[in-house]
Amino acid sequence: MLQEESDLSLIIAQIVQKLKGSNLYSQLERQAWASLQRPEIKLESLKEDIKEFFKISGWEKKLQNAVYSELSVFPLPSHPAAPPEHLKEPLVYMRKAQGSWEKRILKSLNSMCTELSIPLARKRPVGEQKELLNKWNEMGTDEPDLSLFRPVYAPKDFLEVLINLRNPNYENGDSLSFRTHLGLIQVPLKVKDIPELKECFVELGLNIGQLGIDDSTQVPPELFENEHVRIGQKVLAEQDSAAAQQYIRQGSPTALRAELWALILNISSQPEDVLYYEQLKTNVIQHDLLVDSLIYKDVKLTASNDDYYFVFEDYLYQVLLCFSRDTSVLSHFAYNSASPPKSYIRGKLGLEEYAVFYPPNGVIPFHGFSMYVAPLCFLYHEPSKLYQIFREMYVRFFFRLHSISSHPSGIVSLCLLFETLLQTYLPQLFYHLREIGAQPLRISFKWMVRAFSGYLATDQLLLLWDRILGYNSLEILAVLAAAVFAFRAVNLMEVTSLAAAEAVLADLSTLKKT
Repeated sequence: MLQEESDLSLIIAQIVQKLKGSNLYSQLERQAWASLQRPEIKLESLKEDIKEFFKISGWEKKLQNAVYSELSVFPLPSHPAAPPEHLKEPLVYMRKAQGSWEKRILKSLNSMCTELSIPLARKRPVGEQKELLNKWNEMGTDEPDLSLFRPVYAPKDFLEVLINLRNPNYENGDSLSFRTHLGLIQVPLKVKDIPELKECFVELGLNIGQLGIDDSTQVPPELFENEHVRIGQKVLAEQDSAAAQQYIRQGSPTALRAELWALILNISSQPEDVLYYEQLKTNVIQHDLLVDSLIYKDVKLTASNDDYYFVFEDYLYQVLLCFSRDTSVLSHFAYNSASPPKSYIRGKLGLEEYAVFYPPNGVIPFHGFSMYVAPLCFLYHEPSKLYQIFREMYVRFFFRLHSISSHPSGIVSLCLLFETLLQTYLPQLFYHLREIGAQPLRISFKWMVRAFSGYLATDQLLLLWDRILGYNSLEILAVLAAAVFAFRAVNLMEVTSLAAAEAVLADLSTLKKT
């Protein structure tokens, strides 16, 4: 009990410290000073009167939402004496594996630099700055020669790293489990079984209404849809993040989704947010980074060739180029097992005082990275708002899909959960696919690492992402991946090769997620 109280007081202290540096804190301070002029504020009951004023004026709700938002990304409680790297990742072998992987990525980036004789960063000449500024809203029309550039890595390279992960303290020979023989992921992490998943995702039960099923044309709208929309409007009127997160677990009405997601992520476009986005844009205009070409290449290879997303090409460039310059993203490395890559000012290699994070946000894009942004373009058409939503989605969720960690929403746990579900509940299918050299994870990994973006139809993908936000968890991705195999099990039992299995699962766009 005492330990719980101490954990809670530590969390409260850290959240208060974080909020003190925020814009909301200065706004609350100004409002408190201004309220002193009001006749209902009495000196003898000053504290209570100001609290009441905050409640009536809506500032209390904004503070609650900010605290709730911080709690959503707060690391799991650990021992007060635990060093910072334990907050990033408690398991030493995971930290080492992530460190080795980062070195490989950086080596790939540096070798590209050397081969192409291109600097990591350079200041653009004035003429080039003007040209980029003039075509900022139509960068998709630009056709730079990117033939020599290659993605730093692709999901399949990352999968090979995860397959080779081992816990040195765990000897496979000691206790041979069924999973140890069959699955590609060979690390002993605790993942949920079906009863635990049912308990966790209780709102997805068959006896509870779901958007995506109960709003279909065959079901009269008065049975579920009308009431669900009415409740959604009420949640938005209340401006309560926690209520919005609970509500969205049953799916969001299309017309309310953009506002609900912004409320859950605690994003409200203030003038200073627009100004911050403009500053990032100025940084893009003034400086050219090597990662810019990787972003261009990725958009051209993925979203530009997608039937749903090719129209958003310009938005993708704007958001991703600004994202690469955003140093506020660095703060998420406090709870991310990864560490931001460092580079050195020319001629000062190895001298720490001349080290800089590269790129400035600490995130090197990989093949498919732009697909994290593309679906959001359907919801947000104002670039600075779109940017804020994507950045918050990334630092809450997406970073976990390309870093090695033991977190329940980390990609290693998702792979293990997927394999465990298939092995336990569809053992014949799992064994058949393994025998023909078509390990299921080799097919499903790319779906999970992209959070199914580019694989599901957009309306289905947004319903899936509703649940990610609603449960503040990525575990639903592994459950859906296993469900896809279950849905196509009859066809998959007939295949005799990996290519044939991939062909059966090539088009998920006709699947209904719910």
